[in-house]
Amino acid sequence: MKKIIALTGLLSFFSCINNVSETSDSSIEGTWKLITGIVIEKGDTAVTDYSKDISFIKMFNKTHFAFLHHDLNKGKDSLAVFVAGGGRYSLIKNSYTEYLEYCSDRNWEDNEFNFTISINGDTLIQTGVEKIEDSGIDRLNIEKYIRLE
Repeated sequence: MKKIIALTGLLSFFSCINNVSETSDSSIEGTWKLITGIVIEKGDTAVTDYSKDISFIKMFNKTHFAFLHHDLNKGKDSLAVFVAGGGRYSLIKNSYTEYLEYCSDRNWEDNEFNFTISINGDTLIQTGVEKIEDSGIDRLNIEKYIRLE
């Protein structure tokens, strides 16, 4: 079942890329809500639906990004989570790099992550490898956002 869900997510991702124009810094600025996330690590695929129980937003200005992630039950159940972070970013065409300067999980700070970004209307797809050797993290991350403003 996991593989079917992952394949569906990947097919959705690739179908969005076909009709995408090049991204410019001004087209990324604003607030985006994460809808689905696919993480592939060590042969395992995890698909997260961010439209239920948890919320994740990402904001961009001309030079910096920030993200906020929390559960929707105010920390009162097993899904209790709060994560925040941000830093500088660069965007050249569809090549997006995050320089994570701040993160509630301090092991992620001072790392650089390279992604490809595509924007089609109000949908942003971000895909790339997140790797932190000291923490043993090496995974493909595919995120689908919709523009809030």
